[in-house]
Amino acid sequence: MKQSYFIADLHLTENRPDITAAFFDFLDSKIINDDVDALYILGDFFEVWVGDDYQTDLSKSVAARLSQVSESGTEVFFIHGNRDFIMREDYAKSASMTLLPEQVVIDLYGTPTVILHGDEMCTQDIEYQKFRKKSRGWWWPKLMLAMPLWYRKKIARNAREKSKQSQAGKALEILDVTEDAVLAMFEKHQVTNMIHGHTHRPNVHHYKQNGKTLTRTVLGDWYEQGSYLRATPEQQKLVHTPFK
Repeated sequence: MKQSYFIADLHLTENRPDITAAFFDFLDSKIINDDVDALYILGDFFEVWVGDDYQTDLSKSVAARLSQVSESGTEVFFIHGNRDFIMREDYAKSASMTLLPEQVVIDLYGTPTVILHGDEMCTQDIEYQKFRKKSRGWWWPKLMLAMPLWYRKKIARNAREKSKQSQAGKALEILDVTEDAVLAMFEKHQVTNMIHGHTHRPNVHHYKQNGKTLTRTVLGDWYEQGSYLRATPEQQKLVHTPFK
């Protein structure tokens, strides 16, 4: 059977071995031992990424399992999120996955579909968008990766703490996507189907524009459950599986 899976926002970290275990179980039960065309990882796969030169037992074990997925015949694709946007080809190669642009249109069984992490559509969060513009430029990642590893780890710790404090003081609406940005994304890519993560608000949204029905599927995070989208030529279905 033709099928593809989409996941996002696992935030893998040594502090949450239950998430890693759930992810590995997902690979075993849904991907490796089944006939799957592709696995798409739409960002924030890891809680933090300070460079491909910093490898841990977690990152190595994840790379090994993803390589198993590739060897089973399933292509693995990755789009950067706001937590792991400086992941580069070295790690991608070790995990046998292909890095994609931050927005890309795929042919999902005959339906042109734009896939992305989704943070660029949270346009009400002005503070974050300023940082995003800077951090996705050519010079900022290059400068970061030129710094010593210990300093990058310190910056990452400070950034996570600052992010927590910033989000705690913002209304939920500010942290979500805006309808104008969503419709503009549909218009930009001339598609009627969109899949993204980032907001941690899994749902399927429908819009009307120029006489067409537009569908936006938001993937869930993995803090308390496994969350994924299974797509076949017949349907797309969001699934949430509580951790064992």
